Amino acid sequence: MNKEKLIYIADDETNIRVAIKTFLESSGYTVRDFENGDLLLEAFSEEEADMVILDVMMPGRNGFVVCKELRKKSSVPIIMLTARDSDLDYATGLDLGSDDYLIKPFSPMALTLRVKALFRRVDFERQNISEPDAQ
Repeated sequence: MNKEKLIYIADDETNIRVAIKTFLESSGYTVRDFENGDLLLEAFSEEEADMVILDVMMPGRNGFVVCKELRKKSSVPIIMLTARDSDLDYATGLDLGSDDYLIKPFSPMALTLRVKALFRRVDFERQNISEPDAQ
C-alpha cells in the first residue's frame, strides 16, 4: 500500500538521509534522497512527491526557502527536520507552510509514525473533498 507513496528527503548529512530512507523504505514507502534543496526542487519539477522531508540548514537554498518554493506550486505535505529549535524557527517553518516540525536529534520511529499520521490525515481530507455530503 505504501509503495504508491513517494517521499523526497533533502538533508546535507548523508548518515541522516540514509537512516530516514532505511526506516521509511522498511515501512513500505518509496524514497528518493537529495543532498540539498536545489536538487529536490529540480526533481520535484519533474515528478511530484507525495511528501517532502526538509532539513533547514543546507547548502544552496535552505529548507525554509525550499518550503516556500514548494508552497507556490503544491500542497504536498512537508515535514521540517532540523537542529534549529528556537520558537522563532518553529514558527517560521509552520508559517511558510510546513505541516510538521521535528527537532534533531530525532527518533526514526517517531518520524515514521509522523509520516504515517500525516498521510492518514491527507488521505482523509482528499476523500472527504471528493465525496461531499449528499444533503
